[in-house]
Amino acid sequence: MSGTFGGRPGRQGKLSQWLRGRRPKEDAAGDGGREALLLAAAGAGLPLAPAAHPAPGYRCSCDRVGCPTPARHPVSFAWQTQSTTDHAQIERWARHQPQANFITATGMVHDVLDVPLEAGREALERLLGAGVEVGPVAESDDGRMLFFTLTRGTPEDEDEWWPCELDCHPETMDEHPGLRWHCRGSYVLVPPARLPGDDQRVRWVRGPEHPLPDPLSLLEALTDACARHGVEADHPGAAWPLRH
Repeated sequence: MSGTFGGRPGRQGKLSQWLRGRRPKEDAAGDGGREALLLAAAGAGLPLAPAAHPAPGYRCSCDRVGCPTPARHPVSFAWQTQSTTDHAQIERWARHQPQANFITATGMVHDVLDVPLEAGREALERLLGAGVEVGPVAESDDGRMLFFTLTRGTPEDEDEWWPCELDCHPETMDEHPGLRWHCRGSYVLVPPARLPGDDQRVRWVRGPEHPLPDPLSLLEALTDACARHGVEADHPGAAWPLRH
């Protein structure tokens, strides 16, 4: 792909200051704020399902010994069919499971382009500086940035879609270093979410009120930023679990 991204003189510096200094939206209002943020995500069309949450000692709330992805996976094996935007159901889950994180299933309404944090911040600044429409964006304190986009995982021609697993195979990572494309068969944590560790979270940088863009409009800036940051294909944070 080819193209340029730029901005008027002085604008990039202001954007850098805004991105570094802006306090992302958080669950500061307690349970009520958490529920409101979850309902806002559902209202934007993101299907949600309950997920595990951190337990003391860097452990997961699930009963799996040595859980490899603590607090980052759904609580049900049926998460794909369970995921919903129904406000009443999400309210019941949120109130009955006050510590639970939530995941959003990708490939139904939206996909997620998942990149290393520093590369994502650089790409976001370039995209905003160039006037590109950027949708919801989340930051994770484990070093990832999540760009929410329209889905390309359910095209009319079934031969044109690919499962999320393909994006983490070594032969595909040279083209998109450090990038995970979450589409059909995958999920990500949706803010507000808590991770193991002291005050480790997933939070919105740009909330779900922003319309979902076509992923191809963001892809060049994201892959270029990943390449410039020298991200290795086997980056330990690059692969979110596909199933639990």
